[in-house]
Amino acid sequence: MIPLHDDNPTHIFPVLTVTFIAACVLVFLWQMSLGSQGYQASVYALGVIPAVLLNKATLPVELAVVPPTVTVFTSMFLHGGFMHLAGNMLYLWIFGNNVEDAMGHKRFIVFYLLCGVAAVFGQVLQNPASEIPMIGASGAISGVLGAYLILYPRARVLVLIPLGFFLQLVRLPAIWVLGLWFAIQLVSSAVTSSEGGGVAWFAHIGGFVAGMALIPFFKAGNVTLFHKAHGSKRMTRRVSRWPQGHGQDNQLENAARRWSKRGR
Repeated sequence: MIPLHDDNPTHIFPVLTVTFIAACVLVFLWQMSLGSQGYQASVYALGVIPAVLLNKATLPVELAVVPPTVTVFTSMFLHGGFMHLAGNMLYLWIFGNNVEDAMGHKRFIVFYLLCGVAAVFGQVLQNPASEIPMIGASGAISGVLGAYLILYPRARVLVLIPLGFFLQLVRLPAIWVLGLWFAIQLVSSAVTSSEGGGVAWFAHIGGFVAGMALIPFFKAGNVTLFHKAHGSKRMTRRVSRWPQGHGQDNQLENAARRWSKRGR
């Protein structure tokens, strides 16, 4: 099930969402420019290695270009391949703009990075002795998904569902799309071993839970939780500002009152 679009408009341009996407793309292009050996070195030098982060192991001097604590943040902008990058950026673009809209630019950057940190430690605490680098923005993006679920569980999301040789487009509530996504992370974490590398399922879980827990504290004061979508709120705001008058204006005023009552 691949999300393509949601029906949830925004009031502000998602500057930071676009900035994070651009930064990840530029860093990936830089990784590709290093060649296969340079790419591998960048992953070990800038990715999070649990054993190194917890001082259970050390990197060779030529790879220790930043302190281990800094890799908690640098790892969020590295990716393991084009599909890894594309999938993460698709989810960030669809759901990040509304979450940024709900809290504003300054709060969003703090929220995003905190979710990324929570994701890192969700994986690190699960396997503290691991010497496998962890990279990708999916942990922070998982926090965005968790926040979106709490904010707009009934918003409609257009998803692409592969059915054998056929593709089906369906609009589903966000609670179904994101709830199923989270269920897959839980099941996968229980049945898949990360000893040989692969997907950091516990990072996804940690980021998602952090996003759900943090959103009540980061959202703007006029934003409600479990709202259907921004669109209905914007409709209420617009019609409630029509001026009072007579004749046809009175009809518009009465219509505005009816819409306001329905919106509430």
